[in-house]
Amino acid sequence: MNLNYIIGLLGAIVVFILGIVTKITIKPEFAFSIQPGNLINFFDPASIFIVIGCTMFIVVASFPGKMLGSMPKHFKIILNNKRFDPMQYIDRLVDLAQTARKNGLLALEEKAREESDPFFKQAIMLLVDAYDPDKIQTILENDIEYMSSRHEDAAAMYDKASSMAPAFGMVGTLVGLINMLQGMSFDGGPGNLGADMGVALITTLYGCILANMIFNPIATQLRNRDAEEVLCKMIIVEGVMAIQTGENPKFLREHLLTYMAQSSRDSEGGEGKKGKSKKE
Repeated sequence: MNLNYIIGLLGAIVVFILGIVTKITIKPEFAFSIQPGNLINFFDPASIFIVIGCTMFIVVASFPGKMLGSMPKHFKIILNNKRFDPMQYIDRLVDLAQTARKNGLLALEEKAREESDPFFKQAIMLLVDAYDPDKIQTILENDIEYMSSRHEDAAAMYDKASSMAPAFGMVGTLVGLINMLQGMSFDGGPGNLGADMGVALITTLYGCILANMIFNPIATQLRNRDAEEVLCKMIIVEGVMAIQTGENPKFLREHLLTYMAQSSRDSEGGEGKKGKSKKE
């Protein structure tokens, strides 16, 4: 579970609500009070229709239905924090290298059948089928490139929503101001100016909240997941190419660990030593 995303989103919502209902005065004396009634001042159905409705329909108009239908999948990807672990792939590649050294590349076919990751399975089968190394690398790298392009298109959908929400917030504000001015001319005075101005500005508030608290974090999280997946797949490509050349499994591990941060390498090395000492 991606606790950072959940904590960050809930924390922002809670802090925002506290900012609305909390009143603190310092002079002439310090006073603190909670005023839940303030929340009703920030609710306006017309503003919700304009900002959320128009933003959603512009996104629908801008992207194909297949991508829109993938939105539930995007949230599943965001919330799954343990899907791509480079160390797991490194361990599995080292195990494959040991098997290939003992029994040959054909022995990896059984390992491929057990593999649940389609990309990893494809890479192993290309090894087993004894394709030319350059062709294997080209096929796998093209797969990574087009996968990353699809992921960027998904993130761009939320970027589009993030840019549209504040824009329609301003549109809603203009609609509110026009209604306010019309009301002033008909009523013959500015008696409702404050209330009408407040309603006009609520749409801008809604647009900023949608863009910065909802859509921007989703786009960022999707790009982070893409970077993690690309890293793991690059490790697979590098590992498969090394296995084909018969590289030593121990050297292969050290080679693949260079894709990870030094702190991660040190922690993994420390855990490995502890585990080894326990076995001994």
